[in-house]
Amino acid sequence: MKDLTQGSITKHLIVMALPMAIGMLVQTAYIFVDLYFVARLGNDAIAGVGAASNFMMAIMALAQMLSVGSVALISHAVGAKDQPAANLIFNQSLVLAAACSLIALVGGFALAGPYMHALAADPAVIAAGTTYLMWFVPGLALQFAIVSMSSALRGTGIVAPTFVVQILTVVLNIILAPVLIAGIGTGHPLGVAGAGLASSLAVAAGVVLLSVYFFRLEKYVAFHRDLWRPRLATWKQILNIGFPAGGEFGLMFVYTSVIYGVIQQFGADAQAGFGVGVRVMQAVFLPAMAISFAVAPVAGQNYGARNAARVRRTFWDAALLGAVTMAALAVFCWWSAPRLVAIFAAGPRAIEVGVGFLRMVSWNFVMSGLVFTCSGMFQALGNTWPSIYSSGTRLATFALPVLWMSAQPWFRIEHVWYLSVATVGIQLAASLWLLRGQLHRRLQFAT
Repeated sequence: MKDLTQGSITKHLIVMALPMAIGMLVQTAYIFVDLYFVARLGNDAIAGVGAASNFMMAIMALAQMLSVGSVALISHAVGAKDQPAANLIFNQSLVLAAACSLIALVGGFALAGPYMHALAADPAVIAAGTTYLMWFVPGLALQFAIVSMSSALRGTGIVAPTFVVQILTVVLNIILAPVLIAGIGTGHPLGVAGAGLASSLAVAAGVVLLSVYFFRLEKYVAFHRDLWRPRLATWKQILNIGFPAGGEFGLMFVYTSVIYGVIQQFGADAQAGFGVGVRVMQAVFLPAMAISFAVAPVAGQNYGARNAARVRRTFWDAALLGAVTMAALAVFCWWSAPRLVAIFAAGPRAIEVGVGFLRMVSWNFVMSGLVFTCSGMFQALGNTWPSIYSSGTRLATFALPVLWMSAQPWFRIEHVWYLSVATVGIQLAASLWLLRGQLHRRLQFAT
């Protein structure tokens, strides 16, 4: 356990965010490794895997419910020096993780085909995406065990073990991908099925490695079978905080799915270019997301310790860090977009679409970083409903207008990017206004 109620807040944020950013980048490498080798199979395969990868957002919605609720409650318990409460929350999160894994497994297999039919018109794209999902769903289901264990560690201020495990699993995925996708060394290429299988095997190895760490090294929170009996009151606490955060990821899934749906009229090349562009964007966003993930335990422990001044200071320090970082990344993304997209996309049209998307959305990087910081603060305060409210404003101001525009004769794919940038500004204004109210109400103990 690491006490985050003392010392430099900026240092705590950087020390926690840096390995998390690298770890998340490594985690994102699952998709990039798959895209790199799948790109050799053509744009139909790229478009299929790209659209199928978006299905992860639906699974991540469940994972966020578990993660955010666990981190918030465990960090509060650590701040209050209540180790038994932290252990109870962790072990109950394991039970919830098992339930979520079952839901993801059954739901993933049942919905893979209908999902791909809804997003793509080309039969080859549909077939590639469905096949990829069928082999990747087991890995998505296993993610919940990793989420439960890594969230418990993050709530106690520890991030290094998760980082090391993520590195090792991605190395394994990099080794397996060419063997299973292209058949290197075996002579039996599995294509997109191999991409999904490689990722699932790597995630399974991650579960084993992190479990070994808990059994042998972790002391503050640990596996206690006597705490595995379902306790509905604790579940309610976790889900009350986590459900809105999961809903926020669910809205992101809907948002991206709407884009895939409306641009299908421009063909598989356009969907492939957007798929590559959005993955690159997500990788670029990782530093800001890591800062927001660090905000939750830092501000959360100080909230548990009833130190209002340090809670507010955490927001301002994180907002400055996030804004500066995202401004630098926006410049990098603008100039490097052609080279980044060309690594994964095949054909001039796909590259053109991916580059156009990245250069336009780079204008909202700083605003997105501030939105992430606000989201981390809502988690720390134990009330994540404002996050879903602000995300809802963006979806409402984007989905309906873009669906209307897509039916007009003058509609161009660039209109989607323009509208996306504009709606981020609306979301940021909503987030800041809602956070101001939450800080005023929840820090009343300072007066």
